[in-house]
Amino acid sequence: MELASELAALLQQDGRFYANDQLLKNQVTEYALKLDRDLLRLLLSHDRLKAHFFVDVDGVLVFDRDKFIRFINHKAFLPDSYTSFKNKIGLATADGRFLHENRDVVLVWPYKDCVLEGGQTKEEQKRDEIFWNETLAPDDVDRLLAPKLFTNWRRYDADGSHEVTELQATDNLIIKGNNLLALASLKKRFAGEVKLIYIDPPYNIGGDSFQYNDRFNHSTWLTFMKNRLSLAKELLRPDGALFVQIDHHELAYLTALLDELFGVENRAQIISIKAASPSGFKAYNPGPIDVTEFVLFYTKDKSRFQFKTTYVPAAYHSNYNKYVEKEEGKEDVSSWKVIPLKQKVLESHGFASEKEAKEQFKSLYKEILRGLIADFAFQNADKVASVRDFHKPTKAVKELQAKSRVEKDKVFTHQKQDGLYTYVYRGGELTFYSRKIHIVDGKPQVTELLSNFWDHISWAGIAKEGYVKLKNGKKPEKLIKQLLELVAEEGDLVLDFFLASGTTTAVAHKMSYQYIGIEQLDYGEDDCVARLQNVINGDQTGISKSVNWQGGGSFVYAELMQWNEQFIPRIQAAADKESLQAVWAEMQAKAHLSYRLNVKAFNAEAATFTDLSLSDQRRFLLEVLDKNQLYVPYSERDDALYAVSETDKALNRQFYGE
Repeated sequence: MELASELAALLQQDGRFYANDQLLKNQVTEYALKLDRDLLRLLLSHDRLKAHFFVDVDGVLVFDRDKFIRFINHKAFLPDSYTSFKNKIGLATADGRFLHENRDVVLVWPYKDCVLEGGQTKEEQKRDEIFWNETLAPDDVDRLLAPKLFTNWRRYDADGSHEVTELQATDNLIIKGNNLLALASLKKRFAGEVKLIYIDPPYNIGGDSFQYNDRFNHSTWLTFMKNRLSLAKELLRPDGALFVQIDHHELAYLTALLDELFGVENRAQIISIKAASPSGFKAYNPGPIDVTEFVLFYTKDKSRFQFKTTYVPAAYHSNYNKYVEKEEGKEDVSSWKVIPLKQKVLESHGFASEKEAKEQFKSLYKEILRGLIADFAFQNADKVASVRDFHKPTKAVKELQAKSRVEKDKVFTHQKQDGLYTYVYRGGELTFYSRKIHIVDGKPQVTELLSNFWDHISWAGIAKEGYVKLKNGKKPEKLIKQLLELVAEEGDLVLDFFLASGTTTAVAHKMSYQYIGIEQLDYGEDDCVARLQNVINGDQTGISKSVNWQGGGSFVYAELMQWNEQFIPRIQAAADKESLQAVWAEMQAKAHLSYRLNVKAFNAEAATFTDLSLSDQRRFLLEVLDKNQLYVPYSERDDALYAVSETDKALNRQFYGE
C-alpha cells in the first residue's frame, strides 16, 4: 500500500507517534479522535493524504475522522509478524476491526499476578508487578464474573491446620486467587455487609508492566482499578467506608475515579501520611524530598455514616502555661490562686529562682526546662490550665468577664445548662490540661484531635512486624489500627483484597474484627497465612502490646479452583520454545480455548507460529485461553470434567448459603 507507506513516513515527523521505531497506533487514534491540530496540520501538508482523508464542503476541508481511524487500524496497515500471524488465523479482528479499537469493548483484567515489593518511589522499593490483561468485548464476558468454586479448604487455629468440615457465619477468611473474580464471588454472600475496606493497590509508578504511552498507561491502570472498586462498593454496608492508599503518581486520577464511583458528596477526606523521613541518601536528591503518601477516604453514603471523634498522641501544648493552686477540700473557686507554670515547676524541683536553674543547667537549660514542664503538666493535668478567648459567650459569662478584668487575680465560675462549669480568669476561659489527656493505645496520653495530616505513626522497624521477612510495601500495623478505630466497631467485617503481607488481617485479628483477605501470590513461609499463624500463636510485634494481644482465634483458608488459570504461570515460566510447545499440547487437550481461534487455520500456519519469537509465542498462548474459564464456575460443580469432591461441593453450598 503506497498510501500507507507515505502516511507512516509522514507520522514519523511527529515524535509523539513513534517509540523504538514502532508506530503507536493507539496514540495516533487518540489524537485523531480529539482532532489534534498538529496532527491535522501534518496530514494537510501532504497532498495525497489530504485528498484521501479530507472532504471539501463548499470550500471548507472537513476531516473524515472515522475513515482515518479505520485506515490506521486496518490489519494491513504496518502489521508486525505477530499481528500478521493473528490475521491469518482469524484471531486479530472482529467484523473487520481490531478488537481493541472496537468502541463497544469493555476492558477487564481477568488475571493478575502481583508481587508486592513496595510502594515507595525509591528505586529498590518499587513494586514488581506483572499485569497480564486483554480487552474483551461485552459479548465475550458472560461467565467471567459469575461465582466461582473454592477448594483446598483449611482451618487454622492454635492447634495448627485442620480440614474444614463446616463453615460458620463469623469465620475469618483468607482467599487465594484472582482478586477481581474473588470479589465477584464474595458478592453473592457478602453484598452490603462489609463495614470497612482498606486496600494498598499497585501505585503505577513505572516499575510495573503498565508500559504504554502516558495516556494509555493511566487509562489502563484506572480500568484495572475501576473493575475492582465497582465490586468493592457493592460489598460495603450502607454505613461503610473505603480507604485506598496511594502515592502522588495516580492520586489525581484515582480521586476522579472514586468521585465518579462513590459520588464526590461521599468523599470524606484525603489523608496525607508522612511515610518517610527526608534523611539518608534521599537528602541528596534534587528538589523537594518525597515523604508523603495519601489515603483516600470515601463513605458509601455519608448521610448514614457515623464519624467518630478520634484522638492521637501529641507533644506538650505550650499554651497551657498556668498552674492553679487549689486548697484541699475546698470547692470554692474564689480561693484558687493562678501562678505561672514555669514558676511552679522550678519551685517543685527546689530552685529558688530561674537564675539558679540557668546556672545549674547552663546551655541545656531551655531543653531541660521544656522536659520538666511537659512531665509536670502531664502529672498534674487537673491543675495546669490555659487562658483562651471565649467562643460566643452568654450574657452571664460576659458579666463575669467584666468582673474578672477588674479583679485580675480572681477566678469566677458559671454553671452551664449541661451541668458543667465555665471558669473565667482575667476575661478569658480557664481550661484545664486534663481535657487533653485521653486513653490512646491502652494508656493515658497527651492528645490532639485527629486531622487529615498524620505524622504520629512511625514506619521505623515495620520490617519485623508479624515475624515475616517481607518488608517492602508493608504498612505499619498502627496505621491500620488507626483506620479501624476511625470507622469500625468490634465484630464488624473488614476486607482487604490486595492483602500481600497480611497487615490488615493481622491487625483485624488482634482487635477482634471479622475479616476477609484476598491475595493471589504464594510467598511461602512469608505469606499472610504464615503471619496470621504467628498472630494466633501470640505475636507480640506491631500493635500487640497496645491492645494486650495474647493470641488465639482462627481463620479459614480457601483457594479459587483453577482451570485455564493453571496454564498462565507455566506459559510465563517457559524458558524455551520446546517447553512452551509442551504446554500448548496440554492446553489443546484440557484448556478451554477462545472461540475465535480457527484451529484448522492455526495448523496450516504452524510453521509461522514456530518462527515467532518466544515472547510472541507466549503472548499468543495467553491470548487464546478463554478468559471466562480461568476458574471453575460454582454453577458447574457437578460437571465431571472438573472432578469436584463431595466435600468441596458441601462447603461451597454452605459458603453461598444454599
